[in-house]
Amino acid sequence: MEKELTSLKEQILKIYDHLHTHPEPSWKEYATTQYLSEILQREGFETKTFAEHTGVIGEKGKGGPVVGLRADMDALWQEVEGKWQANHSCGHDAHMTIVMGTVLLLNRMGYEPTGRLKVIFQPAEEQGTGALKFIEQGVIADLEYLYGVHLRPIQELTSGQASPATLHGAGKFIQGQIKGRAAHAARPHLGINVIEVGASLVKELAQVHTDPQIPASIKMTRFIAGDKGSNVIPANAEFSVDIRTQTNAAMTQILDKLPSIFKGVAEIYGAEVEWQVTADTVAGELDETATGILQHAVEKVLGVDGTMPPLVTPGGEDFHHYRHGKPTLHATMLGLGCNLSPGLHHPQMSFDRMEIFNGIKILTSAVIETFGKVQGKE
Repeated sequence: MEKELTSLKEQILKIYDHLHTHPEPSWKEYATTQYLSEILQREGFETKTFAEHTGVIGEKGKGGPVVGLRADMDALWQEVEGKWQANHSCGHDAHMTIVMGTVLLLNRMGYEPTGRLKVIFQPAEEQGTGALKFIEQGVIADLEYLYGVHLRPIQELTSGQASPATLHGAGKFIQGQIKGRAAHAARPHLGINVIEVGASLVKELAQVHTDPQIPASIKMTRFIAGDKGSNVIPANAEFSVDIRTQTNAAMTQILDKLPSIFKGVAEIYGAEVEWQVTADTVAGELDETATGILQHAVEKVLGVDGTMPPLVTPGGEDFHHYRHGKPTLHATMLGLGCNLSPGLHHPQMSFDRMEIFNGIKILTSAVIETFGKVQGKE
């Protein structure tokens, strides 16, 4: 494996450099889809793209079992040095490189799967909607195993460390509108001030409590009302709410309380409050079978000292929708240490690129072991 990977080093770094310098935001990963499709086809994979959205699936081999690798494709849209642009500050460029590097390494090793290897390059992870769209498209219907990968910040893992499971929390993202009544600021009794309604919502949302032993938070993250004038009571507002919990059960408890809060505040002020969940992620749940295989792969590459326990982290990841949507699927996400700093989603995020090669070796070992394990049962 080492000899073959060394021969691929330059090609793999070129793939990373291309992806890093050509970021595309959610649902607009058109050039990325084309670029990855062309590489997969050159490597002998049958590819599938979608007329209505971005993303590409590559398959090699015949019969079952079906083992999958998944990488997210989209970049964040954020301000970088005063300019708004697409920016790979969450590591998706590295994730794509690791999965594609695994494809290249398996081919260079002459490995032929005793079943089908399916590689999934998924759009729109940052919006929490890409995995759901792929589930809707039947992408995971035939999968038995699925492995993902995510770079971890230095606060969680350092270079030379990896975790065989990354257990993200659940997230719900709400968009809402408040409709009040405009009035002159000197006559507030004639209007319904949407800013006051929003302030009341902030206060009431802060009173939503769950089991204190389970991390959870709910907070308003965006509120827009009025314009340049300071003497007009605004009649309309837009807001966003971000909800995070470490378990799916805690998320359900919070969501059950929201309707009465929004309705109650609206009635107090005589306003209208409309809201909807626009995106969501579910909490990761440990799959012992897939995690055990991936742990063996991490130990093989990084040794026992570099193998960390399953990682519990508060961020969200739509990867977990796959197992949530198909409970029989054995799925886990590799958490890869790479001295990433200052943090994920920071516009100046950087990491040790050489850890890409450890990620490739780990996933390659996991693929080979998985096919061997399933084949041995038959």
